[in-house]
Amino acid sequence: MNAKILFVGAGPGDPELITVKGRKALDTADVVIYAGSLVNPALLDGIKAEIHDSANMDLGAIISIMRTAAENGRSVVRLHTGDTSFYSAISEQIERLRELSISYEVIPGVSSAMAGAAVLGQELTIPEISQTVIFTRMEGRTPVPALERLGSLASHRATMVIFLSVGMIEKVRDELLQGYPADTPVAIIEKATWPDQKVIRGVLRDIAGLVKDAGIRKTALIYVGESLRASEASLGKESKLYHKDFKHEYRK
Repeated sequence: MNAKILFVGAGPGDPELITVKGRKALDTADVVIYAGSLVNPALLDGIKAEIHDSANMDLGAIISIMRTAAENGRSVVRLHTGDTSFYSAISEQIERLRELSISYEVIPGVSSAMAGAAVLGQELTIPEISQTVIFTRMEGRTPVPALERLGSLASHRATMVIFLSVGMIEKVRDELLQGYPADTPVAIIEKATWPDQKVIRGVLRDIAGLVKDAGIRKTALIYVGESLRASEASLGKESKLYHKDFKHEYRK
């Protein structure tokens, strides 16, 4: 009987930021395939599983390990960084598993986007300032649909979290300036929640210089938007939820 493949979000880096369910899956797995340098190896300490680093593997090789293990009734954890819901490449793996009639389950994790906001002490949605958060990336080797180019998204002036793009920081800045004012707050977080985490803050016009001066070249998130002012100053913008005059079914 085929065993189930478990796709597990490992969290952003801090080994304590994996879910309890994900931790249990790791501890009981027979085989673990993990995403190379992106996953903190501390998560693998003490597990009994046969471990495979996928950094040098293509899709076919990954699926082959999964298939062999599943056909032998061995439980498999495919360990991805952060959360599996975006930029994780689980869809292409799941398509192959469906073709092979191998069952699977996804266990979500803590995205680096949320971890970075926590590092900043920051709510990304501030009443009257921004109620929308855009997760996106700059076009690189992976194309981006024309309607989702940074310049177009910037026109909304929503809070934006940009993945996989810090190595093209000048292009990022130029695209963002098509919609955001030059003095819009920005924050760049390299390796959020890792021991060597680095945080820099400034404004959009200066973002390229800030990144270069800090020596940040990859594994970093870019946050941009007026909402970022909330973690540095009191904005006086409060939600209705806890206002003394706001009535709902639990508070008359």
